[in-house]
Amino acid sequence: MTIEIRQVCSPAETKSFDTKKLRENYLIVDIFRTGKVTMVYSHLDRTIVGGAVPKQAGLALTSCKQVGSKNFLDRREVGIINIGGAGTITADGKDFAVDALDCLYLPMGIETVTFTSNSAATPAYFYFISTPAHHAHTAKKITPKDANKLELGCQSDANVRVLRQYIHPEVCDSCQLVMGITTIADGSIWNTMPCHTHDRRSEVYLYFDMTEDTRVFHLMGEPTETRHLVVANEQAILSPGWSIHSGAGTGRYSFIWSMAGDNQDFTDMDFVAMDELR
Repeated sequence: MTIEIRQVCSPAETKSFDTKKLRENYLIVDIFRTGKVTMVYSHLDRTIVGGAVPKQAGLALTSCKQVGSKNFLDRREVGIINIGGAGTITADGKDFAVDALDCLYLPMGIETVTFTSNSAATPAYFYFISTPAHHAHTAKKITPKDANKLELGCQSDANVRVLRQYIHPEVCDSCQLVMGITTIADGSIWNTMPCHTHDRRSEVYLYFDMTEDTRVFHLMGEPTETRHLVVANEQAILSPGWSIHSGAGTGRYSFIWSMAGDNQDFTDMDFVAMDELR
């Protein structure tokens, strides 16, 4: 297992970042490594962003000094979405079959978690987000059919998209974690535009389902001081509460979004008028 630490940057610092510094602080490039569990510990709401790609043998989700407890989920919860081949997650001896685009929520108090792939030739790509927890809810598997489905945008604005809420108060109880998938329709390019901020919550985007040469130009920063990051397939963006988070793609893409912070109200957003963007 490998873990990297990311500190929190203020808007004042971020204004002065060149492209290299911006990428070092906000972009997570190497999430999925065959046969390994990788993690980035962000001080944005103490969110852990991780990936597990089991091939021959199962991979265990273990604790470390940064987590600070005997077991990884002693004081945390985790949401896991598979974007690869079929796999199984075993939590305290109970097996959960997790196919592509299925989600598994595991609560605080689970002692052992193991990731396995059904086939070494087409391994599972388990993407996970973990946040601090204060209560032990119930483990739950959520399929795309189980999720809340929202159809958003219009073709004239090139932002037609389908949003599925997996870990959400109407679908699955959690302490603070909210998680889902947005898929951009063919012919559209924009996500989360018009844009917004939500100072009470931080967010993480994982862009995926992209061809090798597709890129998303992800917009971030204060509304009056925007910056951009060029993002490739299976790379993630850390988004602080003061930052917008929006993007335009050169081809087909989807993204997994997750939020952590003071509340779970999905509509708790501060929208930004187009004439305020700079």
